[in-house]
Amino acid sequence: MKAVAIELAALGDTDPLWRAWLDDAQRRFRVDVTALDEELPNWRQLLERFAEERAPVYFRRDAGVTAALRRLNDRGARVAVFTAVPEELARIALAHLGGSERVEALEAGEGAQERALARFGGAATVVRTRDELIAVT
Repeated sequence: MKAVAIELAALGDTDPLWRAWLDDAQRRFRVDVTALDEELPNWRQLLERFAEERAPVYFRRDAGVTAALRRLNDRGARVAVFTAVPEELARIALAHLGGSERVEALEAGEGAQERALARFGGAATVVRTRDELIAVT
């Protein structure tokens, strides 16, 4: 296996922190969270600060996941992580989950999976769950 594209959810769940931020933004800034770019232009910076402050509560490293990433690296596999969540949250989550040093690229937002696969010329194993990640190594 030369390349692996891993969904961030296989490393850890970002949904609780993302939902917490959306709830907080809606309450604090009184905005429609479906229109953040229009109603809260600096929302990405606010999300990043929120995620940095709360990441230790939401993300815990998993020994099995860390070992699987290490095995992929030891075999010389190219590794990219993709996710639909915003890049600011994804980057912080990846760092707290122990993946930053073990992945070549992080693709976030709309079309992230396609961009991750394109990095490898479309020839990569796609991993979506923790169990698939453990099994692929």
